[in-house]
Amino acid sequence: MTDRIGDIRASLHRHAADLPLKPGEARGSSRVICEVETESGRVGVGMTGKFLAHAVVAAIHHHILPAIKGMDVHDVEAIHARLHPILSERGRQSGANLWALSAVDLALWDLMGQISGRPVASLLGGHQPHADVYVTFGFGLYDRDELVEVARMLIDKGHSRLKVLVGVSPDGVQGDAARVRHVRAALGDHITLAMDANESMTLDHAQRLCRLVEDCDIAWFEDPVRGNDPRDLAALRRGTSIPLSAGQMDGHSTRFREWLEHDALDIFMPNSMYNGGMTETRRVAALAQIHHRPLSDAGGGGVYCLHHVAGLRGGTLAECHLGVEAWEEAIFTNAPLPENGRIVIPDRPGFGVALDRDMLRETRVTP
Repeated sequence: MTDRIGDIRASLHRHAADLPLKPGEARGSSRVICEVETESGRVGVGMTGKFLAHAVVAAIHHHILPAIKGMDVHDVEAIHARLHPILSERGRQSGANLWALSAVDLALWDLMGQISGRPVASLLGGHQPHADVYVTFGFGLYDRDELVEVARMLIDKGHSRLKVLVGVSPDGVQGDAARVRHVRAALGDHITLAMDANESMTLDHAQRLCRLVEDCDIAWFEDPVRGNDPRDLAALRRGTSIPLSAGQMDGHSTRFREWLEHDALDIFMPNSMYNGGMTETRRVAALAQIHHRPLSDAGGGGVYCLHHVAGLRGGTLAECHLGVEAWEEAIFTNAPLPENGRIVIPDRPGFGVALDRDMLRETRVTP
């Protein structure tokens, strides 16, 4: 039997999942599913997000597959070396080419786990058999009272770490602060509360928001400023006691090195679905360990990022995003789910999940 790459298939899928209190109002979520098949017929599954999704599918089929067909799936460094000049002739990789690489790389790690009979978390080092989770729930479609209602639903399910989105209030910074303060006052001090701006704020707005909520014991402020500019992040960090985190969309090792050079970041949050895959997240984790930064996850990494948080020393929290969780329950037959604020690594090889082929057909988006 051979472990060489025989074929790679990629397709775009869309699924509309209901959010608590808001049936039918969610916009739905899209994902690119990537399957790498070995010459012996074994299949590994990777995934990336909705951004420029048709371009990602085309890049996988027309550029990545011809370049790496016939290579051994274990040789991920050689595979990345061969793809780098193809996906980015000069400078750093970014955008659709990096997302395409992410999906393929994750499928390769799934295959390596299957071949070895071990979960990916174990291949990474097997630090822990589980990951504690935080829940992203505070979407802009909820008003303040609805935020509290959904938060209490989650607490009743055993969760104690919650994240609210900011940069979403029609009343600007004051409205965002009021949302955060309302949740904190309603839930009490024993709940871990974080906030996330999705890179939507100017430095001035982020600084003002920090001043308005600094007494609310915010666990971290994620992706606070536009473009996560290292200079702006550093200026924000110098003026607030709230820990800053980043890495969801551009969290490759070069980016984290820049943030470290500016002393701009407290928490590393790479996402293997966007940064070049688990091979690149492993590089980021080395930086985190060397510089004594906690390693977490953001951006709906779901079943994939769970493994780097559990497998690598320094891992702290994995994200449970309500929309992503509903998507993964639909597309996988056995997606691991949180129980009492923790997800246990599946006792199955690779990423431990299998595609629901019927749902795959139903959700496929035709180019």
